[in-house]
Amino acid sequence: MIKLRPSAERGHFNMGWLDTHHTFSFGEYHDPKQMGFRSLRVINEDVVQPGEGFGTHPHNDMEIITCVLEGALEHKDSMGNGSIIRPNEIQRMSAGTGVTHSEFNHSKTDPVHLYQIWILPEKKGIKPGYEQKEFLEDKRRDRLCLIASSDGRDGSVKIHQDVDLYFSLLTAGKKIEWKPRPGRAAWIQIARGNVDLNGNLLREGDGAAVSDEKLLTLQTKEKGEFFLFDLN
Repeated sequence: MIKLRPSAERGHFNMGWLDTHHTFSFGEYHDPKQMGFRSLRVINEDVVQPGEGFGTHPHNDMEIITCVLEGALEHKDSMGNGSIIRPNEIQRMSAGTGVTHSEFNHSKTDPVHLYQIWILPEKKGIKPGYEQKEFLEDKRRDRLCLIASSDGRDGSVKIHQDVDLYFSLLTAGKKIEWKPRPGRAAWIQIARGNVDLNGNLLREGDGAAVSDEKLLTLQTKEKGEFFLFDLN
């Protein structure tokens, strides 16, 4: 079964400095039918204007993954980390027992376009942690590139939940096939372009919840960049 989540139905707020879309309930956007999918709790697509950002704020008991599509995002946290996240880089922050951080557009001239993903951890009260790794386009092109997993295999960042997260760039005429493991589900999120999923055309910003499917076929006539979550 494939249940579509069209981009236009997401929660949307434009505050001038921030243009944000929420796939699931978040902040002032609340829809009791959209509270997440399995352990996947938040998929936010943000465009932050030059020099603007999120001041210091707290998190706890959440696995937070940030992916920058365009621009540069400056990060600082209470663990002592300070970094710039750029395209092709993935940041993982395990909030655990508690962490504060800030995120700002590093540029004074160009916006930053990013996805932020929250996954519920397998248990509460873990020690906070941080990782940042690069996944170049060559590694992601026309294949499922693992960027986050519970065991950190294949160079992925390590999260505290039984979830495999892939980030792929599909080019015109190419096809990716994936067989879900029994009892598991998937979420597909289109970051850019468009992708055909088992005959369903998904455009930029669209998502899809997948369960009880024996085979997923992803292809495009143009170009598409997408996340695939393999969820327990």
